[in-house]
Amino acid sequence: ITSRFAEKHNFAKPNDSRALHLMTKCAQTVMQELEDIVIAYGQSDEYSFVFRKRSNWFKRRASKFMTLVASQFASSYVFYWRDYFEDQPLLYPPGFDGRVVLYPSNQTLKDYLSWRQADCHINNLYNTVFWALIQQSGLTPVQAQQRLKGTLTADKNEILFSEFHINYNNEPHMYRKGTVLVWQKVNEVRTQEIRLPAEMEGEKMAVTRTRTKLVALNCDLIGDAFWKEHPEILEGED
Repeated sequence: ITSRFAEKHNFAKPNDSRALHLMTKCAQTVMQELEDIVIAYGQSDEYSFVFRKRSNWFKRRASKFMTLVASQFASSYVFYWRDYFEDQPLLYPPGFDGRVVLYPSNQTLKDYLSWRQADCHINNLYNTVFWALIQQSGLTPVQAQQRLKGTLTADKNEILFSEFHINYNNEPHMYRKGTVLVWQKVNEVRTQEIRLPAEMEGEKMAVTRTRTKLVALNCDLIGDAFWKEHPEILEGED
C-alpha cells in the first residue's frame, strides 16, 4: 500500500485501526487458504509469512510462494474492504509487492522477526510524535521533521508526555508491537442434544471439543519468552 493510496482513502494518521485490522484479516485468509504457514507478523502496510522449513509446497518454487501469497492477499484486501471501511469507497485497486527469503536457521528467523518488530516500534514512535506536532501544535511536515531531527527515543517520549500528555507506553499494543498470527489449540464448549438408546427424549449436555484456530496476538517477539510459550511453531524445524 502506497502513501498515495492512504491519502486518497483518508487513512487516519498516525495509525488507522481500520486499515490495520483489514491487513490482519487478509493475512488470516492467506494462512487459511495456503498450506504450511506456521506464523505471520504484520505492522503498518506489511506482513511476513513463515512457511515450514520442510515445506514441499509447489515443490518449493519461490515464484509460486510469492505470487500466490501476494495475489491472495491483494484479492482479500478488495473483498473485505467494505467490512472495515463502510463509509469510504475503494477508489482504485491496491497493489502489493513481495519477495521470498530463505533463512538458514531458526535463530536467524527469530532475529528477522525481532528486527521487524523493532522497526515497528521505531517507526510508530516517530510517527506518533510527528503527527502530534502537526495535528496539535500546528507545525508543517517540514517543521515537524526538523524538530525531530537528531532526537533519541527518550527525547520523543519526553515531547509526547510534556507537550501532549501522551504516555507512549499506554498506546495500543497493536500500534507499538504489531500483530502476530499463530495457530492455537482452543477448547470450544457447545451444548448439544444427546440421545441415549433407552430414552425417548434427548438430554442436552455441554460437549467440549478441541480444534485449531488462528489467533491474533499483540505481544513481544523480541527475546525467548514468546518462543518458549509457543514451542510448537518451530517444533521439529531444526
